Amino acid sequence: MLLKFKNVLVTGAAGFIGFHLANRLLKDGCQVIGVDNMNDYYDVSLKKDRLAILYGHKGFSFFQTDLSDQKGLEKIFSKNQVDVVVNLAAQAGVRYSLTNPQAYVNSNLVGFVNILECCRHNKSVKHLVFASSSSVYGANTKMPFSIHHNVDHPVSLYAASKKANELMAHTYSHLFGLSCTGLRFFTVYGPWGRPDMALFLFTKAIVNNEPIKVFNHGNMKRDFTYIDDIVEGVVRVMAKPPQPDANWDSNSPDPGTSYVNYKVYNIGNNQPVELMKYIEVIEEALGKKAEKIFLDLQPGDVPATYADVDDLIKDVGFKPSTSIETGIQRFIEWYREYYHIH
Repeated sequence: MLLKFKNVLVTGAAGFIGFHLANRLLKDGCQVIGVDNMNDYYDVSLKKDRLAILYGHKGFSFFQTDLSDQKGLEKIFSKNQVDVVVNLAAQAGVRYSLTNPQAYVNSNLVGFVNILECCRHNKSVKHLVFASSSSVYGANTKMPFSIHHNVDHPVSLYAASKKANELMAHTYSHLFGLSCTGLRFFTVYGPWGRPDMALFLFTKAIVNNEPIKVFNHGNMKRDFTYIDDIVEGVVRVMAKPPQPDANWDSNSPDPGTSYVNYKVYNIGNNQPVELMKYIEVIEEALGKKAEKIFLDLQPGDVPATYADVDDLIKDVGFKPSTSIETGIQRFIEWYREYYHIH
């Protein structure tokens, strides 16, 4: 499906989603140019082990560069004929943004402008696909979250930086005709996942007989989305640069589409799961009960997420469908193997 786009630049290639996407593209016969700054937000050895797998494919090249390094990025673009850019590099995490705001400005704002500029000045780039986040829905409570809803009330700097990316990309579509698609990911999990995410934290604590922290006293719902479903969604979207919406009305602007070649999609499981149910499935997969400490909702967090994926289904014919039972089992199998726990 993707072979019309031969050379794909993936930023955040040593990260969780970036690694899985690059791996899939290499298997599909694409050339992948990976970019990552290899920062120590979490265990760098996990990133190195992901990269080692990617190096096992022919067609993979890698540059350790920070997105805020404009000259470094320009050099990578000038040396490689890039057809599609998938920007997955970002300073991740909601909580971290409360104490390290500058990291988000450098990576998610300065870095993203540099990506946009490189795409604009390299005419070979046919499509920029970039990671947004379900966190842009912020204070919204109307469920399920739809791309056609207004998202002007973020509750964390991380969310604000992702919303800013969507606005910046739209501007470049308007000014320079750059085809841009933003993907709002909903709580991604699976093998090789991030150690700061709930599944990893819970599994590690339960295995080590340590208590787990259950925020909002367990009254949370998340649209947990398995990594393979995320990657399938990304690949399908990559192959379909957005077209202007002929029905877009400037008197009544629809936030989800545009008069230019710009689009956003939700990629979520479309099935919110209660946090306590999620923990139960982890306990079953591990064959071990968790000791729980119940705490209040953390600043910057939201009580529920739930993705409306109608536009994704309509435009690219795909709907995430992996159950948490299947996804968590696969993660636990990977975790046991990776950390030699039997």
